[in-house]
Amino acid sequence: MHARPFGVLLGLCLGLSACGGGGDAGPEEKVYRHSEDGVPTNLDPLQAATVYANEVVVNAYDTLYRYKYLARPYELTPNLAAAMPEISEDGLVYTIPLKETGRYIDSEVFEDGKGRRVTAHDFVYSIKRHFDPENISQGRWLWEGKIKGMAEWAEAGADYDEAVPGLRALDDFTVRVELTKPFPQFVHTLAMGFSALVPHEAVAAHGRDLGTRAVGSGPWELTHYSRTQVRFAPNPNFREESLDLAFEGYDEAEHGDLGIEHLDGKVPPFVDRLEIDFIQESAARWASFTSGREIMLSGLPVEQTDAVLASKDPVTLKPEYAERYRMDTGPEAGLVFSVFNMDDPAIGYHEDPEREERNRALRCAMRDAFDWQTRNERFYSDLGIVFPGVIPPILEEFDEDLSRASVTQDVERARARLEEAGWTAENLPELDYGLVSSVLAREMYEEFRGYMEAAGIPGDRIKAQTYATFGDYNRALRSSELSIMGYGWGLDYPDAENVLQLFYGPNGAPGSNASNYDNPEYNRLFEQASTMQPGPERTAIYHRMNRMLIEDCVGIIGLTRSRVTLWHKKVRALPDRQILGGFWMRFVDVVEP
Repeated sequence: MHARPFGVLLGLCLGLSACGGGGDAGPEEKVYRHSEDGVPTNLDPLQAATVYANEVVVNAYDTLYRYKYLARPYELTPNLAAAMPEISEDGLVYTIPLKETGRYIDSEVFEDGKGRRVTAHDFVYSIKRHFDPENISQGRWLWEGKIKGMAEWAEAGADYDEAVPGLRALDDFTVRVELTKPFPQFVHTLAMGFSALVPHEAVAAHGRDLGTRAVGSGPWELTHYSRTQVRFAPNPNFREESLDLAFEGYDEAEHGDLGIEHLDGKVPPFVDRLEIDFIQESAARWASFTSGREIMLSGLPVEQTDAVLASKDPVTLKPEYAERYRMDTGPEAGLVFSVFNMDDPAIGYHEDPEREERNRALRCAMRDAFDWQTRNERFYSDLGIVFPGVIPPILEEFDEDLSRASVTQDVERARARLEEAGWTAENLPELDYGLVSSVLAREMYEEFRGYMEAAGIPGDRIKAQTYATFGDYNRALRSSELSIMGYGWGLDYPDAENVLQLFYGPNGAPGSNASNYDNPEYNRLFEQASTMQPGPERTAIYHRMNRMLIEDCVGIIGLTRSRVTLWHKKVRALPDRQILGGFWMRFVDVVEP
């Protein structure tokens, strides 16, 4: 990395705050005020590992591809790329043309202060950054061992002037990627925030401070960043591409009530300012939303379910709410679950095979003791879908025939497992349970501990480790600090590979495999399936891997929530944070009634 002296960075930070644009919007200014329930702690694409970070990154930076605004199932489309890639017959070589109209925001990092043109060399540089040993990348796992010559480049010192055989700019506007093995999901990774194009001038100027600044070529220019809010202004250098509703998947029957027809043929962004507030407490977020003066979008807090919904199946609003708000609902593209840290000898792998088997019995007993149905009723308004394994129902590879024993509470079975393995209240290990500081997370922890106590595991054996923010908690996951970790996973692309990779051994912490599960047979099957095209044979392998996770009791899994998103009727858009949500924000409009 090439950092500048602190004094220079401080000056630039002050400049950023000063241009943050505090205060109310002008009388003619259109502002869309969005809200999220978590905080992005780093805006560098290297760290775009959370929904919240990705949402900011894909608006400030460009990715080669994105998802169509309205088309469902989700459909990839070129973004900065000029077309879908040309792929060789063996599936190893991708040739991608880039638009010549991409341009970075105006910034001091460039010699004349003017944003320069985005080129294929920026893409090559940006992917190399993930493999630079001087960087801590949370996205490296995506392409680890898959780009020809990348590992050798990193081992040789990561000299950016040295070419990587499998990652080349054929000219200023053509990228060529050669893979070491087929990777059918490769193009999907080029829509993720991790793959966003970063100018080397910004990295040289800002160093690690790039995590709080953004110098991109996306539709929005970051004007303010804090732990509570980001603000964007339209990027005046963003390429002019008019919205084609039909191309984006518009269907009158499905989208006719969104009020977005007037945007067809116009060039986004359509509002003068985009603000994203990070409000972790649902009550505060709801109060801001319903006041009508602040944020314009919110999820439905569980405590408001009965007051707001007329029906849960199907989900409908009471008339007084339907009159004020638009709603989008359906199963989320992801799941919530807890995993055990297999690297913790107290509950995971152990050098003593006998103890390792006892640890497995303990994990299975804790899973048996957990009551998913009550969790669903108490915390998800009974709108979620409890299912076994990690492949959520929204995916084609979902296994409808899988036994539900792993998601059915059985306290007697849990007690029997503990007794057979020789566990008693006196010899059970102390385990760290991680949570983000919030009333909701604390309630979930207490519920969890209650289930364990019912099975004979004393409550004082489950110690809460509380973190101030989701970012802090996420860092704890990445550094393997905890015994038990609960979290949610939103799909990066619509393929079960994206959830199964969460348990692939080489993806262990700080990678995406927070459980550090490392089963050689599972790894072999994952590697076999990862080169296969979708089809019955690959699905059968996915199902086998899914069963292995259940048999090894690697976690307490899982539940898919139902999203209930409400937004003010003056907001003209289809908000969506599913499958790399965030791209839709370039198309939002605000129209006063």
